[in-house]
This record gives sequence, C-alpha cells and structure tokens, in this order.
Amino acid sequence: MALAKAVVTGSVYRAPEKRFTQNNVPVSSFVLNIGDREEMLIRIISKRTALDEIVSGISKDDRVLVEGRLQITTVKNENGAERRIYEIDANTIEMMGAGASTPVAASSGEDIVKFSQEEFSDELIGEDEIPF
Repeated sequence: MALAKAVVTGSVYRAPEKRFTQNNVPVSSFVLNIGDREEMLIRIISKRTALDEIVSGISKDDRVLVEGRLQITTVKNENGAERRIYEIDANTIEMMGAGASTPVAASSGEDIVKFSQEEFSDELIGEDEIPF
C-alpha cells in the first residue's frame, strides 16, 4: 500500500544488490538506517535505470538522501506474529557528505533545479502575503 511521498536521509546499512525480474528488468535494493540514536531501517527499492549508476556507486556507511513513494507491507513470520516492512520506491537518490564532492542525483525524467545563495533574500515575508 503506497501512503505518501517520503524524503529521508540516512546511512547505508546494507550495500546495494541488483536482481532481475522474469522480464529481465533490473531492480536494485539496499537498506538505509534513518535513525540517529537507534536503528530505524527502511528498504530502498530502485526500478529506474536512470538511478543504476548512483546505486552502483553506493557502499555501506555512505550518507544518502532518498525521495520516493513510501510503502508499508505487513507480513507474518514463522511464529504467526505480524511484522511491518517499510519500503521506499525511489525516484531520486543523492550522495551526501565528504564522499560526494558535488551533489549527484538522478531522477525519473524530472529536472533538478539548484539555486544560488544570491537568489534568496534575508527579508521576512510580510503578513499580508501569507495565504492562510
């Protein structure tokens, strides 16, 4: 069940692996730890060929930013207890931190717009301009 758009950052807990469907479509996946103090693991799935280059360059403990669709699946384990699995079907993946000299991103046909600091003003928005 797809819930909503999600944007998360974290460190790679398990390195990416690539598998192929019966129709020979590549599907890459890795596990991301988004928790600061305790482990909070999310499986990241990439079915987009535009992301193959970035996913193949990811290794354990790399910091990444992922944007995509959040999905929650409930499965029963051997004891009969239900367990929830959280997954993100990735649209965009960016490397973060010292390992990425420049931000690297790929998306499914969307252009990424970057703004320079000069394009932002330090002035506050007037209260008459707030729409609510």
